[in-house]
Amino acid sequence: MTVHTPTKDLLPRLQHSAAHAFTPLQREFNRLFDQLGEGWQAIAAFSMAPCMDAVETKHGLEITLELPGLSREDVTITVDGDMLIVSGDKKAHQVTKHRAYRVGERSYGEFSRSIHLPRSVDGGKIKATMADGVLKIVAPRRSDAETKTVPIEPA
Repeated sequence: MTVHTPTKDLLPRLQHSAAHAFTPLQREFNRLFDQLGEGWQAIAAFSMAPCMDAVETKHGLEITLELPGLSREDVTITVDGDMLIVSGDKKAHQVTKHRAYRVGERSYGEFSRSIHLPRSVDGGKIKATMADGVLKIVAPRRSDAETKTVPIEPA
């Protein structure tokens, strides 16, 4: 009677050939999840509120908003009490229903940003300029606004 002992090499060969068989599939899964990850980042970054910087200077408040693709006519600035409201509407340039987009990251629609103005700002003297898709708003200090230092007395 002949006893056949399996070679120890059989299992590693199966593992090796299985790994090679699934390598293209693994590569496709990796590519798919990488693309999905990029898509989720685009969705997370999607925002209809424009990016803004607000800097306090010795003359007042300077507010800068990024509004690429918009003109002055597309933007409205209103002051309501102590709120500065920048709003507008970014319209799509071409509307084509039967297009097969490979990438679509541009956003369109209405937007609004509200900024609480400090009491030291004179809302009636706010000025705005716009160039190259950047809106700059200058809100000057009131002439009667003063900074007061309060001394600390011993208890």
